[in-house]
Amino acid sequence: MESIPIERPEPTEDDPQGMCMDKGYDYDEVRAIVEEFAFTAHIHERGEETQKIKRQAGIKARRWVVERTHSWMNKFRGILIRWNKKAENYIAMLHMAFAFIIYRRMELFG
Repeated sequence: MESIPIERPEPTEDDPQGMCMDKGYDYDEVRAIVEEFAFTAHIHERGEETQKIKRQAGIKARRWVVERTHSWMNKFRGILIRWNKKAENYIAMLHMAFAFIIYRRMELFG
């Protein structure tokens, strides 16, 4: 957090600054570091979302866009296990995988 390139305004009691993080950062050490830099931590506790889902029917767990996209990319074996020695071939495989993902998401042809 010391390497943030943009100067941030000084947080005050009237105008605190928050830091939103997911369940992977739910540790006392992380909370202490966030507090040291005068941020207010907004971290979902582990298991909190699953408890909400169990209580309310019809609610699905939310997935972050990046995690969801990585999950879609892992279905392409050539990306999951890098067999290509040349970087150009690997990048081409990434582009092709993204093209397939976008094509599927557009749902143009059923």
